[in-house]
Amino acid sequence: MEKERTITSIRHWSVNDKPREKLMLKGNQALSDAELLAILIGSGSRNETAVDLSKRILADQQNNLNQLARLSLSDLQKFKGIGEAKAITIMAALELGKRRRLEEALELPKVTDSRTVYELLQPLMGDLNHEEFWIVYLNQSNKIVGKWLASKGGITSTMVDVRLVLKKALELMATGLILSHNHPSGKREPSQSDKDLTRKMIDAAKVMDIQVLDHLIVTEKSYFSFADEGIL
Repeated sequence: MEKERTITSIRHWSVNDKPREKLMLKGNQALSDAELLAILIGSGSRNETAVDLSKRILADQQNNLNQLARLSLSDLQKFKGIGEAKAITIMAALELGKRRRLEEALELPKVTDSRTVYELLQPLMGDLNHEEFWIVYLNQSNKIVGKWLASKGGITSTMVDVRLVLKKALELMATGLILSHNHPSGKREPSQSDKDLTRKMIDAAKVMDIQVLDHLIVTEKSYFSFADEGIL
């Protein structure tokens, strides 16, 4: 008769293998994603440690933290061993991480290339399941003077009011702006409507002596720059 598999509780592990103790001894960089997630979860079950539960959750999301951040409260609670409190803790931690990345990006004093803008906006919309259209406003020195969510749409498209975009530019006394929106599908290439909107924005902004410097299409892992591709 096969013996029932037993799970050793974390409290019986070596000090070097316990996530909390390992963090105190070796620092947070020494911990794997699963071990960090296990600290948030706090405890597993009779048949599964918190680390094993964390590994199972991450494996289900292809070990991709950005993908994990897309899960809703109810999605997380579908994992056996994750109740409402643990799900809330996970979501809160992932949101803090996203906001930290955003604050680090906002500290960039000047836009020097398309990558700078991508690093600013990816935490905002790179992992969304719907389209959002953001405008980054710049002064004469290409320093960021503001960013604005111009519109929020469905899975495949969003509408932008050119007049409101330019009204905001005048309020901020911006001399340049960068258009940006995400493609939830993960495809970087612009659609014809993306190109048409860009041209419409360029023509309208020119009347007010405001320059459209770029249009970025943001995905979870990459981006497309109209300026870099020479089609602005």
